[in-house]
Amino acid sequence: MDKSGWEVGAVLAAQAKARGGKPFLQFQEGPPVTYAEVDAIAHRVSRGVAALGARPGDRVGVWLPNGLEILYAWFGVNRAGAVAVFVNTAYKGAFLEHVLNNAAPRWIVVAAEYLPRLAESEANLPALERAIVVGAIPAGTPTLKRIRVQPWEDLLRHGAEPLGVPVTYRDLAVIMYTSGTTGPSKGVLMPHAHLYLFGQGGVDCLGLRADDVYYVCMPLFHANALLMQLYGTLIAGAKAVIVPTFSASRWLDDIIRYGATVTNLLGVMSEFVWRQPPRPEDRRHKLRTILAVPNPPEIAAGFPTRFGVTLIEGYGMTEVNIPLYFPMGDPPRPGSCGKPYRKYFDVRVVDPDTDEDMAPGNLGEIVVRPKEPYCFMAGYNAMPEKTVEAWRNFWFHTGDAGRVDEDGYFYFVDRIKDTIRRRGENISSYEIERVLSEHPAVAEAAAIAVKSEIAGGEDEVKACIVLKPGEALRPEGLLDFCQARMPYFAVPRYVEFVAELPKTPTAKVQKAKLRQSGLTPATWDREAVGYKVRRS
Repeated sequence: MDKSGWEVGAVLAAQAKARGGKPFLQFQEGPPVTYAEVDAIAHRVSRGVAALGARPGDRVGVWLPNGLEILYAWFGVNRAGAVAVFVNTAYKGAFLEHVLNNAAPRWIVVAAEYLPRLAESEANLPALERAIVVGAIPAGTPTLKRIRVQPWEDLLRHGAEPLGVPVTYRDLAVIMYTSGTTGPSKGVLMPHAHLYLFGQGGVDCLGLRADDVYYVCMPLFHANALLMQLYGTLIAGAKAVIVPTFSASRWLDDIIRYGATVTNLLGVMSEFVWRQPPRPEDRRHKLRTILAVPNPPEIAAGFPTRFGVTLIEGYGMTEVNIPLYFPMGDPPRPGSCGKPYRKYFDVRVVDPDTDEDMAPGNLGEIVVRPKEPYCFMAGYNAMPEKTVEAWRNFWFHTGDAGRVDEDGYFYFVDRIKDTIRRRGENISSYEIERVLSEHPAVAEAAAIAVKSEIAGGEDEVKACIVLKPGEALRPEGLLDFCQARMPYFAVPRYVEFVAELPKTPTAKVQKAKLRQSGLTPATWDREAVGYKVRRS
């Protein structure tokens, strides 16, 4: 298959040539920016990135909230042949330091509001040399001592002529970080063709077309918003309307206000929308399709009837793209995430111990492999052993439990690996435990997933804590310690102090036993006592 032209910069250039004056991007109620205007800005940024000293293959951090600048940075970095390293906007402390030390970018494009967190970690970021700051720096912001600071506008002062750096679909474009289990978060190495296929899947399987308006309310540092939604919009020649965050109470008003025709909902988002009081406006919109992952059976039947839309489910990971989509027009199959996107992927359900196929209806592990080169992750950054572990027997092992029925429809059931998923974020239990163990009163800690009472496959975080002899600690004190050192979504909801953690003969913590115990009478619940977690 000819994949030339599957590079981010090439796709943008082609659409700018074909649709120059058509609106492409709009942030909230701001003025739309056309394809030609975005193309020109991307050229300016690419020249600015090159002027920093970045060469093809170099890494450039991108730590920005939803807005136009995060997209301009992505387009410009990739046009310069460099690799964009996306950083979760909630990261701080050890979480932030791991990402920036693992990828080791020399430069980072950062929102001014995040500079205090960068200053706190500066001494632990030896590779980082320069911060390109978007927005005005608030008064009182700590001064960076070693890392040089310059304004984002410096990148925009360059000419809009093409830089001329050769980039192919085989080259790395992006590194995104996904949760670790027995170790830190892993940086997924994503070639240009891998990115392209995230977007092309929306065109092929959701029917994206040039007259669509994609409503994007998820964080653009994740693959769902950046690649499935925004890149899908670009490939289709459509328009994207971006808002800062998801709001269940504002969702329908936004859909109506912006004339949205397509959007995505992830995890509990669909249930939160469903829980809003019914309104006469529920069907007074242009929305026709929602990619809902997952599509909980509890609302799968009622949601399309109430809102007059088609819900499509799919399955994917940052590493493997979106290999499963529910075929449009097929009769509903509650709980099914669809069939393989066969043009590009093979998908099986296997025995997790032997990798032999499971009979239809039996539970096993979902494994995936690509049919086209470079349409899959290229490995985990600086973690070759994790890459080899995931690629056993020439199939990528997702760590997810599922089944396939007699008719070839797949069903995601649960996670096999010790991962925690909360509010759309994959959380590293290892990194939570690292912070917990730094508390001076804590001898040992284990972080586990506890099923949320909200549908949609969501988890809550429980911390199981062994205190040092003679130490005393209140749960509120532990969470105060956590809030200063980890993103808000990783702060445990539940805390339980235990005498010891169950372990194997080789001293490995038996988390399965902890998960089996779940919530006990001794479990403290922050929501039950009104403890609040700050988002800043």
